[in-house]
Amino acid sequence: MDVSQAIKERRAYRSLDPVEITEDLVKDLAGSAILAPSCFNNQPTRFVFVYDPEVLMKMREALSQGNQWAQAASMIIAVFSKKEDDCMIKDREYHQFDCGLASGLLILRATELGLVAHPIAGYSPKKTREVLGIPEEYQVITLIIVGKHSAEISPVLSGEQVGWEKERPQRLPLEKFAFFNHYGGKTG
Repeated sequence: MDVSQAIKERRAYRSLDPVEITEDLVKDLAGSAILAPSCFNNQPTRFVFVYDPEVLMKMREALSQGNQWAQAASMIIAVFSKKEDDCMIKDREYHQFDCGLASGLLILRATELGLVAHPIAGYSPKKTREVLGIPEEYQVITLIIVGKHSAEISPVLSGEQVGWEKERPQRLPLEKFAFFNHYGGKTG
């Protein structure tokens, strides 16, 4: 699978089947993430790959109500960093951007391997730090839910989530987000 195909196939599915998680898989995903560009190569992104069943059970307590589907995860990846570990130029804190780049490469690699890697915002950073022993000075940026896409729709999904499972949510048209030469510049 080439990068273009992985981008097109990547979906934030919520209906998950279990998949075997191995140390080799974790090293593969981490190895892809570490190749992401970062400001001055600071590499501020940190990950905790959670696949032990007992720790996964504890991580369920960190999930918000709308993310009940994530309880079917075979792995949850906590993505975190701290601003002091990366470039800070005036009011620009690059660590969040660099975490996004690393997470994006990890997600594309997971897609290439036939996995669902779904980043979420619905979780408690405090509970995540507590369960995983992440020091307070780190900001938990996202959790990435990993599993195998299930052909069966999960019964815990809302009507809206079921719709998203069946059809990719609409994307903005090009002229709404991409401009030529200046803001508002018309695209072809």
